[in-house]
Amino acid sequence: MKKLINNPHNVVSEMLEGLVLLDPELTRLEGHNVLLTADLADANQPRHTVALISGGGSGHEPAHAGYVGRGMLSAAVLGDVFTSPSTDEVIAAIRAVAGPAGVLLIVKNYTGDRLNFGFAAELARSEGIPVEMVIVADDVALSSSTNHAGRRGLAGTVLVHKVAGAASEAGASLAEVAAEARNAAESVRTMGVALSPGIIPVSGKPGFDLGPQEIEIGLGIHGEPGIRRESLKPVDELVDCLLDQILGDLKLPTGASVALLVNNLGATPPMELILVARRALSELKAKEFIVERVYVGTFLTSLEMVGVSLSVMRLDRLRQKRLDAPTRAHAWPNASDRSRSAPSSIAESSGRLAEILPSEASSLTKQERGLGHALHRIVDALLDAEPLLTDSDRVSGDGDLGISLARGARAIRELLPSLPTDDPAATLRALAATIQKSVGGTTGPLYAAGLYRASTCFRSTTGTDAQTWAFALRSAIDAIAEIGGAQAGDRTMLDALIPASKSLDQTLNAGATPIQALRAAVSSADLGVQSTTQMMPRQGRSSYLGSRVLGHPDPGAQAVSIWLHALSNTQ
Repeated sequence: MKKLINNPHNVVSEMLEGLVLLDPELTRLEGHNVLLTADLADANQPRHTVALISGGGSGHEPAHAGYVGRGMLSAAVLGDVFTSPSTDEVIAAIRAVAGPAGVLLIVKNYTGDRLNFGFAAELARSEGIPVEMVIVADDVALSSSTNHAGRRGLAGTVLVHKVAGAASEAGASLAEVAAEARNAAESVRTMGVALSPGIIPVSGKPGFDLGPQEIEIGLGIHGEPGIRRESLKPVDELVDCLLDQILGDLKLPTGASVALLVNNLGATPPMELILVARRALSELKAKEFIVERVYVGTFLTSLEMVGVSLSVMRLDRLRQKRLDAPTRAHAWPNASDRSRSAPSSIAESSGRLAEILPSEASSLTKQERGLGHALHRIVDALLDAEPLLTDSDRVSGDGDLGISLARGARAIRELLPSLPTDDPAATLRALAATIQKSVGGTTGPLYAAGLYRASTCFRSTTGTDAQTWAFALRSAIDAIAEIGGAQAGDRTMLDALIPASKSLDQTLNAGATPIQALRAAVSSADLGVQSTTQMMPRQGRSSYLGSRVLGHPDPGAQAVSIWLHALSNTQ
């Protein structure tokens, strides 16, 4: 597919460079994909208001970087396309903007965003930084049942940014800003329709497939399918369908005041957006609602997806005042003219999180040990499997798993020469820190948590026999289950990890050699992968696809099988 890009792996970084050049009131946090207001370049400048941070995967422009500016966000943290930023990126942003008034994180309800922003919030609080987090889940296409990962955060998030930003600028406390943001999030509902998919730059393939006359009703912003596919209908019928679902969920009283947001999902012509707005305004008036404010344009996209979403927010006098308050954020419709002097980047805060590498790193062994050989094979296997996992995740997720794991593998490959492979605990901590920093989305924090937990099973360089490694694997699985909230049968990586771990324990206890036990564990993992083809997904983005994934293996479980096979081949 044709794209106006250079290296697809550098799209986000180069986009940030362009944004800073275009807007002199913005700057980039050096070494990070974090955009923030340029006045934060002066570390000595007093910061009396609550700082607001949002972000997520790229590909949704102008969100989130377009809403950085006085009166809206203090900083935006950008992940790779459709991939949550890592915990390290979020904590760096928090440290850069935090002042005595504290920091509010506004997070869309996606698993990777919740995990990475939530983990960063915990780290910040441990450092004495006051942090609150508000989750936006304005999607009405999906109910709040337990059969999927919950309502998604969609374009209504932009309205929450505006309300919270104005509250902060007015001098409200952290608790007050968080309360207004939560109330705003609870008062907005969104639903969309797509006529075509977006194409992730790295993969160069559509996120999903639609027939020439097919449309997707109620989809997510990463291309996750919605509630149904239908044949293309006249725009009035589509708008009525979306509004009926939104208003049925919002349950507004007759005569309520509302704001309407008509959002271009990427490549919808302005003419068609106006047709959508025309019908939506007519219908809201016919239902006796008072539309106090209407916004039509491009607010939160899904790459070049052709489609539209509608958001309706209930207004009271204060919320309307917040929407009307001025802001310097260039993507909000009433942004002001701006001056022409500011630095293009600032160094990271001196309070930066130290690399979680072992103190023994200065005396690392040069000798190749078994652990080093195993890591080389795993890295090679994950890099080779990038196309396979990407294609698999396009069917059962959002298409970024292979890309994310390959990014982590490349980071580990750079680290390999300096790893203390004679010290398993130190090596696992170093691997966890590297993955935490390099891999966003859901994958990064889950693998990092597992590796951190596994490292605690090795108290010294002695006693690292097969039984200890089996115990470390069980511990890693416990950590992944705890932080991710999944269990066996939810159609996740655990459906390969758990049977592999059980098989490893059983065969070792029966007297098998380590290599025999490992090969048995690999076979059990493969059976676990196969079992996922008949599982209904209950966690992660695949939970939005429902029965459409049946017949296809879970990509996360496939990845486990791939690196276990590589591990068994090192013996």
